[in-house]
Amino acid sequence: MTRAIHPVILSGGAGTRLWPLSRRLRPKQFLAIHGDSSLFADTLVRVAGVEFAAPTVICNNEHRFLVAEELRRAGATTADIVLEPVARNTAPAIAAAALRRLADDEDAVLLVLPSDHVIEPVDAFVKCVSTAAALAERGHLVTFGVEPDRPETGYGYILQGEALAVQGAGQGGDQGGDQGWRVARFVEKPDAVTAAGYLAVGGYHWNAGIFLFGARAFMEELQRFQPEIADAARGAVEAGVPDLDFFRLDAAAFERAPAISVDYAVMEETEHAAVVPMTANWSDVGSWASLAELGEADDAGNVIDGEAVVLDARDNLIRSEKPLVAALGVEGLAIVATDDTVLVLPKDRAQDVKQVVEALEDSEREEHISHTSVYRPWGHYQNLEEGEGFLVKRIVVDPGAKLSLQYHQHRAEHWIVVAGTARVTNGEQVIELGPNQSTYIPCYRRRKTP
Repeated sequence: MTRAIHPVILSGGAGTRLWPLSRRLRPKQFLAIHGDSSLFADTLVRVAGVEFAAPTVICNNEHRFLVAEELRRAGATTADIVLEPVARNTAPAIAAAALRRLADDEDAVLLVLPSDHVIEPVDAFVKCVSTAAALAERGHLVTFGVEPDRPETGYGYILQGEALAVQGAGQGGDQGGDQGWRVARFVEKPDAVTAAGYLAVGGYHWNAGIFLFGARAFMEELQRFQPEIADAARGAVEAGVPDLDFFRLDAAAFERAPAISVDYAVMEETEHAAVVPMTANWSDVGSWASLAELGEADDAGNVIDGEAVVLDARDNLIRSEKPLVAALGVEGLAIVATDDTVLVLPKDRAQDVKQVVEALEDSEREEHISHTSVYRPWGHYQNLEEGEGFLVKRIVVDPGAKLSLQYHQHRAEHWIVVAGTARVTNGEQVIELGPNQSTYIPCYRRRKTP
């Protein structure tokens, strides 16, 4: 790489296929799905090397503080946190990011990657990025392909065409991360028979949804094939406004953009598309079945995370966030338990979880929207018990954070410190409380004027 690459991290997904763990207000990219850190945090690590400039993050308004907290924990700085006023798929989002970066660097090269993938190891990924950057310098718009190991029907496919040599590359079919190909064609998600045929023929890759190209080259192709998107993005950026650490795109302009993915808008239309094979291990963690493949199985093929008793059971994924799960005599299931829901389905129907989410939407339930824990910039809270005349909450305040001062006219509150130290402002008093100490906050009674 001859110049720093600008990562563009897309963080607008809802992750509905990983319900009930992933929900609209806290989707999978902000969860520790694989390992101890969130997928978003892992994405930041992936682009933290000297090869990369500070990332640009694209997210919606609801997730802005989740993004800010992930960045704070990682000690990472950004070039931008761009807020989408409405969801318009990936092409308009990438266009907005490209325009923001072109304002600072007329030769900006973008690495566009989702915030919810698992890619290991990092150095293998960076080598693939280096190959893609060399192709982008020659005018190619590069996508990353994953060599398929099964006839997967949940991914789109890319057929490789003419080989494109890269400086220092191997010859012919070398898969060492320094070889690319022109894209012969993109293929929609196939049925099982068609997918099996792709594996038998060879030369097909899964579309990883990761791209690298010059920002200017991308905008030129977007203007050529989807001028409405280019114009809407340009208007949204020009009329956008800074807001604290965020940049808000203009809603009226951005809403005019058609909702189209970058694949459809540009990559499937351009004559300059190239594909570089992903030599790192990759998963989009797009379903409970794919998460099971990442886990460590016992002798019976069960992948277990959380409290579980498993008897005479084989090839199951069992994940519990709280309650004990007991599984007896079952096979090939995904069993996922949170503190308010339980999901049970055959792993081979993992792609159908969206149907459950749609059913919840239709019945106007809220389990697909939020967890019982509600996240705020200062931490989070969880309603533990509620009845006539009372509500018990567990409140977690991040170190150094604070809640705003407030009062209530119709309820009193009793706060008990469970762990840590809290500085509490109660009326005119400012007190320090430690574990097992408490303070009582009476109802606020407004004085009547005579």
